[in-house]
Formats: sequence, structure tokens, C-alpha cells
Amino acid sequence: MHLMVLGGGLAGVTSAWYLRKAGFDVTVVDRQPDVALETSFANGGQISVSHPEPWANPGAPLTILRWFGREDAPLLFRASKDPAQWRWGAAFLAECLPWRARRNTEAIAALATYSRDCLRNLRVESGIEYPHRKTGILHLFSTHQALARLAARADELAKLGISTEVCNAERCMELEPALVHGGRDFLGGLFAADDESGDAHLFTRALADKARQAGVKFILGANIKRIREIEGRIESIDVEHADGWCQQLEANAYVLCLGSFSPLLLPPTAERLPIYPVKGYSITVPISDPSRAPSTSITDEARRIVFSRLGEHLRVAGTAELSGFSTAPNPARSHALIDWLERHFPGVGAIDEVSHWSGLRPATPSNLPIIGRSRLLNLWFNTGHGTLGWTLACGSAASLAALMSGNAPKPRFPYFGRDTLTR
Repeated sequence: MHLMVLGGGLAGVTSAWYLRKAGFDVTVVDRQPDVALETSFANGGQISVSHPEPWANPGAPLTILRWFGREDAPLLFRASKDPAQWRWGAAFLAECLPWRARRNTEAIAALATYSRDCLRNLRVESGIEYPHRKTGILHLFSTHQALARLAARADELAKLGISTEVCNAERCMELEPALVHGGRDFLGGLFAADDESGDAHLFTRALADKARQAGVKFILGANIKRIREIEGRIESIDVEHADGWCQQLEANAYVLCLGSFSPLLLPPTAERLPIYPVKGYSITVPISDPSRAPSTSITDEARRIVFSRLGEHLRVAGTAELSGFSTAPNPARSHALIDWLERHFPGVGAIDEVSHWSGLRPATPSNLPIIGRSRLLNLWFNTGHGTLGWTLACGSAASLAALMSGNAPKPRFPYFGRDTLTR
């Protein structure tokens, strides 16, 4: 059976890999000249299993109100006339209910722990190489209120199968000695030794090469213009190549992995996916003083900023901006990331050589990705991973391959539909 994966980012390439392993004939289509050049290009680099809590939680509405109007706020909402934005915002508020937040946290934790194991097995089986570190993630907290909840949070994570260590400030600096050089605005932390970090872009490129060797075909530089549906099935897709040549591509079944653009291309008879673009920012800085470079990935919980060392570079990422499909950079938000790096790790990077990036993360109100079969008989979804695309990539793709092979996926997760497809 021939499957066509629409999208060549993390979700698309991992889907292609696991579907090929399951015995399917797979083709990947993407508008970019290479894989992972959009949302997957310069994310925070964390495999953050220890942060399964969704953005939508009981404390979120008040926190967002405190941030309102600040250009450098971790979450910036730019109101527009777009009905999709308001529908998404209303659904987000509904997901902040305590019982929904608990349900979503449990689902994310189950998929995240499975995904981490899938990634580790993939590295062993494929021999793939890319910059990565298995030195854990240290979550830093800067208020006494947050510090008082650390033990309870560690207990909650333990019930989800996630092991963490509660740390005072001295223990944080023992775990990451490079913190001693910066402004010590943290009071304590939570250390997740089993978490990882790595370059998602280089991982995706390397996995695409392995997939090609396994028989996956890639059609790149092909912009998907239309998905044609007839009598409840996808008949074909219309693509336009970089030279203007238009073509119809056909397969037996299709997998939608188009991130924020997934809802825009669905035929009217398909579902209305609750995905909205949330713009994220990152900076990448060459290491200028290795003696000051940390080896542990860092999450600043108060500012929603993450930090990872990727080979000879440092990646600082964070913030969320709801402003439609614009990828235009906001200098205030990028400068906030530079300020954070200089404050916490002064002198570590060549700031004059910084690379700026902003991209659209496909967020659902619940933070749960959409994985499973659509209303159309031969259309499947693996999209909507939001800020956890790298963390959930391998587990989502492996679960999709199980569903499409007629098997039950391992993680306990609310999959979209439960129909299966026979090879």
C-alpha cells in the first residue's frame, strides 16, 4: 500500500520512518527544498518528558492577564478579527478546567515517556548521528511560592512514571557549575536526569537520509495547493513545483503532517482541526568560551525560556505569540532571549554572531497532538504538537504506524478515531 506523507518536518519524517518500518510504501511531499526548514528548524532542542503540564491549566488565565500588554511577555496575544483565533482562545480557556488539565497532563506524560524510549531505540537501530546530550534538564524556579510546591510536583511526576530530584540553589549549581557565573535569580530547581536535548533539525535531516536508504521517496520543493476529495476519500493532491510546474500526485492513503497549515488544506467535508499557529522565537549563538558553557539543558520556568547546548552552539528559545500566520520577527522578544543568556551565562557566547529565528508552532488548546484517522476514509493525522514537537515526535509517529497497521498503540492516549488500515 502506497502512503503519502504531507509535510517534511519532524512529524512528517518520523511518520515516514515508522510507516516504512511497518511495511508501507511511503512518499513524503514538502514545499521546502529540504526537510525540517520551518517549525522544526531551530526549536529549543529539549526532549522534555519532565514537563507534561499543558499551557492550559487552572493558573493560566490569571498569569496571562498579568502578562497582558508586555511585548516581552512569555505569552503575547494580539487580538485580530480572525474567528479561528477566538474559537481557539475560547477552547483554551475550557481546557484550563482542573479535571481537563489533569487528563491532558496524564496523556502527554504517557506519550512523552514512550516517545523518549522510541527515540533511544531509533538511535540504536539506525545508527543515526546528530548533536545530542543525555545530561538531563534542570528546571529553575525563582519564587518562594513555586519552591514550596516542588516536592508536590515531584510526587505528581513520579505517579506519571517521571523521576525528578528537588534541588536547592546550591544543588542546582552543583549539577550545572556554569550557573555560578551568572545572576543567581533562582531559588531552587527540579532536575530530570532522564531528559535529553538535541538538534531537531539535524536529527530530521539525518533520519531523512536513513529513510531514503530504506526506500522512502521524497518530493521536495512541491507546494501542496489542494487536497482533492471525492465521495469521502482523498483522490489526489495538487502540487506546484518551484519552477511553476503543476502536478497531481496519488496514493492509497495520506497522512497530514503540515503543522499550523493543516486546517487550511483540509477539504470542507473533513474535520475542523483545533490548531492555531503560536509563534515561537529562538537564538543560536556560537560558544566563545567553552569553560563557561553549561552541559545541562535549562528551563527557566518563570520566563518560559529553554536553553540547550547543541554541539559548539547554544540555543535559547521561548515565548509564545498568537498573531496569526505572520513569521515576522519581533525584536523585543528576540532581545529578551539575548538578555537572558547574558544574565545567566555571561561571556559564554559570541553575541555578535547570533542567529535569530521565529517559527509557527501548531498548537491545540489542550496541548494534545492530533493522531489518528480522519472522517475521510484514507486520510490520517499526525499534527498539532505545539511546543512539544521534538519531545513527542517519535512516539507519535510510532503510534500512528501501529494504528495504520491494525494494532493498538502502546501509550494510553486519546487517539483521533480508532479505525485501522490494513497493509
